[in-house]
Amino acid sequence: MTDQLATPPRGPKPPIPLSVITGFLGSGKTTLLNRILKDPAMADTAVIINEFGEIGLDHLLVDQSSDGVLELSSGCLCCTIRGDLVTTLEDLLRRIDNGRMERLARVVIETTGLADPAPILHTIMLHPYLMLRYRLESVVTLVDAVNGADTLATHEEARRQAAVADRLVLTKTDLIETPEQQAAFDELKSRLKGFNPGARVLIAQDGEATVERLFDAGLYDPESKIPDVAKWLNAEAYEAPHEHTHGHHDHGHDHHHDHGHHHHDVNRHNDRIRAFTLSTDRPIPASALEMFIDLLRSAHGSKLLRVKGIVQIAEDPDRPVVIHGVQHVFHPPATLEGWPDEDRRTRMVFITYDLPEGFVRRMFEAFSGALLPDTPDLKVMTDNPLAISGFSGPVRR
Repeated sequence: MTDQLATPPRGPKPPIPLSVITGFLGSGKTTLLNRILKDPAMADTAVIINEFGEIGLDHLLVDQSSDGVLELSSGCLCCTIRGDLVTTLEDLLRRIDNGRMERLARVVIETTGLADPAPILHTIMLHPYLMLRYRLESVVTLVDAVNGADTLATHEEARRQAAVADRLVLTKTDLIETPEQQAAFDELKSRLKGFNPGARVLIAQDGEATVERLFDAGLYDPESKIPDVAKWLNAEAYEAPHEHTHGHHDHGHDHHHDHGHHHHDVNRHNDRIRAFTLSTDRPIPASALEMFIDLLRSAHGSKLLRVKGIVQIAEDPDRPVVIHGVQHVFHPPATLEGWPDEDRRTRMVFITYDLPEGFVRRMFEAFSGALLPDTPDLKVMTDNPLAISGFSGPVRR
């Protein structure tokens, strides 16, 4: 018997945190990567550079090994792929599982300049095996301080990249010289806050874009037993502006003063991206949560840029469920062993595109039990969930 006790059973390994670095061409991704690749904090990290053009990374001037994977002196692996991301991610798992690599603390994927990060995230999240082994931790979007405002104004993809980010890194602030450029930069920051209030903003020039701040976004930190959901959700950032939304500034005519409140920027720029939070202190039946997410996903998946939440389930109120989605693809809900802090409210953060807050809020209230169980509304919805979405046609399961 003693032999069996001596070797603890090998359970499933905890998922490997995966981050994506995105940003428009010229936003400074190569400079940032060159800097962080030298940092000892990148030990046990695999960096996958998914570029089709020339790569300007200092480290990659070294001869590549046969499988396209390069061991860097910082204890970091670097692979450039022009092919299949899935294969590369599977290869990394193989290296760990057959002992060629001792541990993999995180994977960082750098995308091409024009890429909307969603397809990359879907590649992983829609793949059943990769999904078990990797977890999306953070999306990092670089924005050029000088040209960022123009890029956002002219490119829809740039707005989407900024909207889905957990971290916004502002680069090239050292090139701001004139008062006009400074004003444009302030406007850029306020605009970014308008459609992504929850993202942490890091100024690269001030040395703020460190490895820990870029990637350890809180939810799947392997070191901590109870995840730091509050830091990950950052729901308070979404709640602050609501007290002003009905003020006279709401129409955006009068935007020369009152820069403290960013709520009117969204209207002023006529952005189609919205960020908001929903919360309730009433526990939600598991089936209602599932129906809510299913309906939202099937009818409006392309309009959900990012959904994050912690939910109190009626059947098991002491063990909250964490949900995380990018467009129509959701991670399997994760059940936590306990609440991370005293706040046991359900909180869900949404970043949407052409999907009004009021609509999502009404749907959420209907499903989370704001309607009494025997009200006709609930019955109509349960019998015909499409009635509420104002949408006819089959629901994709």
